[in-house]
Amino acid sequence: MDEKFDKIAARFDDLTAQLADEEVLKDPSRYQKIAKKRADLEETVIVIRRLQQVMAVIADNEAVIAADEEDDEDLVDLARAEMEDLVVERDDLHEQLKVLMVPRDPNDDRNTIVEIRAGAGGEESALFAGDLMRMYSRFIERRNWKMELMSSNETGIGGFREVIFMVTGPGAYGTLKYESGVHRVQRVPATESSGRIHTSAASVAVLPEAEDVDVNIDPNDLRIDVYRSSGPGGQSVNTTDSAVRITHVPTGMVVSCQDEKSQHKNRAKALKVLQARLLDQAQREERDKRAAERRSQVGSGDRSDKIRTYNFPQQRVTDHRINFTVHRLNEILDGDLDEIIAALAEADRDARMQEQS
Repeated sequence: MDEKFDKIAARFDDLTAQLADEEVLKDPSRYQKIAKKRADLEETVIVIRRLQQVMAVIADNEAVIAADEEDDEDLVDLARAEMEDLVVERDDLHEQLKVLMVPRDPNDDRNTIVEIRAGAGGEESALFAGDLMRMYSRFIERRNWKMELMSSNETGIGGFREVIFMVTGPGAYGTLKYESGVHRVQRVPATESSGRIHTSAASVAVLPEAEDVDVNIDPNDLRIDVYRSSGPGGQSVNTTDSAVRITHVPTGMVVSCQDEKSQHKNRAKALKVLQARLLDQAQREERDKRAAERRSQVGSGDRSDKIRTYNFPQQRVTDHRINFTVHRLNEILDGDLDEIIAALAEADRDARMQEQS
């Protein structure tokens, strides 16, 4: 058995012992962190220990077969009969371990901030951004996650020039991260009288929620402006300066928030979005420095390339990163994203497995 598997099993046992330690039990935060580490290893250790059992039985049977004693033919026949199934199980367990040993993205379990922006296509692009917003809202409902609107800039006809929201739930970032990129729609706009098909686009950015320990923002680096919020058609105009615009001077990043009536709440939401953007920038810069950075666009969060097309005339949705196509456009826009996300996650895992080999 590989020495690294023994180390993983020993680490699991050590974490299990720590959870029974009185000092750990007195510290809920420490207990939770240790329990999380143990849970992350549990499935791998179960497979490792089953593989150890199978390998031990195979070794015993090989010894019996090699002896081939005439006075114990029944035992030899039994050993030979077991070997075929044992070898198949051994190979299956090895394959499972290959998958389980692929390093997980440490951000996968975090909450996430999703930003949707209208792109090329004018009002039709803003309407498509609204469609994407509703698609993700329904997907989030299916998962029983929570969604909190952070900032929005509506067009007044059901679309968004920009909308930002927080998603809270187990594995939110790890699930939605594959949505980062440019989404394209092909359809006849409601405003098109000649029936011509138009192509519009909207961009989606999926960022892991930053924790205070991840990003240290110096208050001196922030320029904070307050102003009166406004909405489409002059609606939702506040009589107080509650809208907030925060500029991070070193990077030039600007975040605005006006959805809340409270300046304090708008400021808190804007800071949370800024933290997530700064964390995303830092992590992308770090990835770019690695010599072994993989070339695949799956899960890379590269928002400069078209990743998916929604074709209304053909009821077709195509993800261009993995050449995956389904003809269930209405269901997809109603939040049924599981099949696409599962295919992207599998392609991402396979790519990382190839890097390790």
